[in-house]
Amino acid sequence: MTTDNTSQQNIIAQGTKVVGDITSKGAFRIDGTIQGTLKTPGKIVVGKTGIINGTLDGANADFEGKFSGKLKLSGTLTLKTSAHIEGEVEVGKLAVEPGATFNAVCSMKGAVKELNKGEQQQQKPRAETERTA
Repeated sequence: MTTDNTSQQNIIAQGTKVVGDITSKGAFRIDGTIQGTLKTPGKIVVGKTGIINGTLDGANADFEGKFSGKLKLSGTLTLKTSAHIEGEVEVGKLAVEPGATFNAVCSMKGAVKELNKGEQQQQKPRAETERTA
């Protein structure tokens, strides 16, 4: 399933099950089930009845439903209270509401560079102070 229109939202309705790989330039609303790979630069919203088993590759995602597999986002992953996430997660930012379940190996790619810069800046003054003392 491939679409080229970025202004349209793709909808997987409750009661619908898609098995296979999906690539789209548009956003997604998922209230049904996807088994396979979903790739899109658009926003992904997984409703309370939505389930994804497989791989998700995108920019930003809001979860109220379930995910199991490998999730890779360049932007923000937002987990609402009813969200249930399991697997491998690689995100730029993570927002988790109380009550959400997050059982995953997680790496945050956007925060690592900022943290390393801060550590290097803090280490330099300490080293200079230690030398003069």
